[in-house]
Amino acid sequence: MPLYTFFFIFFSIANLGFPGTSSFIGEFLILIGSFQSNTFITFFLSTGMVLSAAYSLWLSNRLLFGPLTIRFFLNFTDLNSREFFLLLPFFFCVIWLGVYPEIFLEPMHLTVANLLQKI
Repeated sequence: MPLYTFFFIFFSIANLGFPGTSSFIGEFLILIGSFQSNTFITFFLSTGMVLSAAYSLWLSNRLLFGPLTIRFFLNFTDLNSREFFLLLPFFFCVIWLGVYPEIFLEPMHLTVANLLQKI
């Protein structure tokens, strides 16, 4: 599998909110917070998340496995080393935020507590 396909599939799956990636943490916290206040709104939020995941899968399928002919493949090359090392930090940050989000959530606790106290 070429490297550009690997990175495209990885970031598409991360966009879906796959567990262990940064999007999962954000979607999970949003759903927990909205469920505590209103379950009806949470139902619509989760429906939107499912529809966006379906669209992302459809888009990935069309881009990667669409009706391409051999002349299209002749124009594409794999990632060069500069592009690979440019995408590599993003790859690790997505995994890092998904596995250990506390390093970013901890500084926000005081601000969010003050905001909730004023509301």
